[in-house]
Amino acid sequence: MAAGGEPKPDTPALRAARIGAALAAPARARMLLHLLDGRPRSSTELAAVGGVGAATASTHLRRLEAARLVEAAAAGRHRYYRLRGPETGALLEALCVAAGGNAAADMARAAAPAAPIRAARSCYDHLAGILGVRIHERLQALGWLQRGAGREYAVTAAGEAGLEALGVDVAAARVGRRRFAFGCLDWTERRWHLAGALGAEVLAMALRRGWVRREAETRALAVTRTGRRALAARLGMQL
Repeated sequence: MAAGGEPKPDTPALRAARIGAALAAPARARMLLHLLDGRPRSSTELAAVGGVGAATASTHLRRLEAARLVEAAAAGRHRYYRLRGPETGALLEALCVAAGGNAAADMARAAAPAAPIRAARSCYDHLAGILGVRIHERLQALGWLQRGAGREYAVTAAGEAGLEALGVDVAAARVGRRRFAFGCLDWTERRWHLAGALGAEVLAMALRRGWVRREAETRALAVTRTGRRALAARLGMQL
């Protein structure tokens, strides 16, 4: 409480502290990592993942809801939990990367990414997984992306023409305040994929042209037959 009995203002620092405290319990961390694929899970399943009883799991889940890390939806007598927004998924993936070494591998195993989520998925609003990494590497090999300071990228003249020919709106990616293009370390592959406004435009193009489709209730993406043909013909990629 602040002086005079008034509640303390809800500052960004306090919100960050609440999130850090919510992540501090290993059982809660395991529950969150198990939700990384985007599928809703019941409290019973999350209790098993966390290695705790049903009552303890309910307490943990209430704590995660209060920290705005998960949200719940009722289905009959049951409640199903999922991560609250793509920012939470991005935070957890960043923690997997920051943990480094064996810790990152342990966290990845706790998340138990199935083959589809590892093969291709959305990371916030750009392509990730094996597909995202391979496209990123192919754009570099073609000389379409030019590495700048840090992990920032510029698009070369050849890259601008090539991306526009694919249907990627490079001009739209340049508009706005967000970062244009940069490398994002993929938490399952431990290699880089393309993020930023340009990465978002690449994913938007792939969805619009039917190269990939979203799987129901998950961040996994399925590469379509059309997509496989297009990636082979347009980028020289064999999947």
